[in-house]
Amino acid sequence: MAILGSMVRKESLQIWRDKRTLLIVLVMPLVLMLLFGFAISMEVNNVRVAAVVPQHSDQTRNALMRLQVNPYFTFEGLMPVGDIDKVLRSGRADAVVLLDDRGGTLRQQIIADGSNTATAKSVTAYVEGALAESGRNMPVTLRTLYNPQLKSSYNFVPGILGMIFILICAIMTSVSIVGEKERGTMDLLLVSPVRPLTVIIGKLVPYFLLSCILLALMLTLSYTVLGIPFGNIFNIILVSLVYIVLALAVGLLISTMVRTQLAALIASAMIFMIPVIMLSGMIFPIDNMPDILQWLSCVVPARWYISAMRCLMIQQQALSGVWLEMTVLVGMTLVILVLAVRKFYLSTK
Repeated sequence: MAILGSMVRKESLQIWRDKRTLLIVLVMPLVLMLLFGFAISMEVNNVRVAAVVPQHSDQTRNALMRLQVNPYFTFEGLMPVGDIDKVLRSGRADAVVLLDDRGGTLRQQIIADGSNTATAKSVTAYVEGALAESGRNMPVTLRTLYNPQLKSSYNFVPGILGMIFILICAIMTSVSIVGEKERGTMDLLLVSPVRPLTVIIGKLVPYFLLSCILLALMLTLSYTVLGIPFGNIFNIILVSLVYIVLALAVGLLISTMVRTQLAALIASAMIFMIPVIMLSGMIFPIDNMPDILQWLSCVVPARWYISAMRCLMIQQQALSGVWLEMTVLVGMTLVILVLAVRKFYLSTK
């Protein structure tokens, strides 16, 4: 235990003295959290709408009034039919509404700019909702659970947690161990009375503690600044700790497969970044992907962690509600940790 304590203290001092790395590890995730929580949003606000009305009537005036008083719209006024294409091409309006009252029947047509598909779908849905006639049909009551305001941060925060830990923890661990190899100090450790398992634990424990500090900061920021609701905080911490150990094991495995810090950085950052962003469900729904990509996403650890975090944080389920995700994460952790330790032992012989 004394040797292990010395190893942990030595690695902790090395981390503490590297101020630039420490600053990047603690500050960059918080900046990304704020960026995804506030700046990057899938919500469409301030929709610019113009209207074409060949002949005014009470129905067309009521429709125009609904567009003008809606807080999501900026009404750009009336325009002739011939200017629709010019207004949409110039970007002066996101959509143009054609209102034609003939024989007491109001015909409504929405012409939207489809150059941005996601924005066009949201704009047309907003305009359709604003122009919907009331009183002719039975009213429909809409109730959205778990995220009533449809905030994008509710979707992005679990995703950014999954991306940050798999990248930061893997990068820190892999670069640290490979750095010892480049400097030649790893050989000195291995020929000393210190056992290889003691070296591994001594390397991982300080980064595990640093990751726990990072987890506390990000959860605090999510709750206080971004307003993300929490269920049982102990379940969230438990699943996150398993994921952190998994990420550290991935970094250890990478360190046994490369020889330079640059190679470790590329392997841990570039190889994991694209799969985490594209295949984890962080941004794009997994159910919308082709079958082969859905199967491929099953080997991405972030997929299971992000899914578990959405259930625990947003839906506020119990731990039993994420038993599948938890089982997969624990299984991945054990398999990767065994492979990493075994490969580390083989590399020391």
